[in-house]
Amino acid sequence: MREPSELTDVEDPAWPLLSEALAASRVSMEVPPVDPVLGRASLHQLQITARSWLGGMVLNCGGVVLDSGWLRIYGSPAGEEPPTGIPGGSTDLPSLAEVNGFPERLDPDWRPRDGGLVVGHDVLGGVFALNGADPKSAGRPGHPGEVVYFAPDSLKWEALEVGHGAWLQWLLTEGTDTFYDTLRWPGWRAESGALTGTQGLSVVPFLWSAEARRDLQSTSRRAVPLAEILGLHRDFALKLDGVDPGFLGDV
Repeated sequence: MREPSELTDVEDPAWPLLSEALAASRVSMEVPPVDPVLGRASLHQLQITARSWLGGMVLNCGGVVLDSGWLRIYGSPAGEEPPTGIPGGSTDLPSLAEVNGFPERLDPDWRPRDGGLVVGHDVLGGVFALNGADPKSAGRPGHPGEVVYFAPDSLKWEALEVGHGAWLQWLLTEGTDTFYDTLRWPGWRAESGALTGTQGLSVVPFLWSAEARRDLQSTSRRAVPLAEILGLHRDFALKLDGVDPGFLGDV
């Protein structure tokens, strides 16, 4: 495995461009401070360089809470020690290491579960994951290295046909209005903005139901642990379609 210095001390690191994009974005956001020890440990485990936008995010950024709390993009936030034992990690916004269950110590044989690295969640239980080398074997669409989305209104993975860097740039420049135009209601900002980094919004009737599709504004919504929503989504995907969506992240 490559040593940390080989991953961090690179020409043309992504962080200057990424930090510039964060500063220039007109989308509302919160950026937690980074834990540099956690960032280096996570980069070492992933074996990616700081030249990539994913590497730049993990090494230099505590993550991003985007668009009035609607979307969480994971990095290496400073805070108390997380349950995995890896130094750092926020008690509010989880780290990429926590969400993906990184081992307590560097493990050359560790691989992301079900071949996909979870890089973000939205408050509805939607999951953004980065495809591994063989997404087809994991039952996921798209090509290796592309971001895919587990949609809470269909309970299926969808190919976004972009890599992690292009995905981040799109979120920071265009925001999420177009992507979520059928999944938002009047007053959604107040509801998503009141959540913690490990909570989501439970929507009843469920988003995949005909009732919710017909009148989203009339649904009942309440704050619950995001893990509860993800578990429910996986259970219903199995019951309704007989398809296991696989790992959706630990939060």
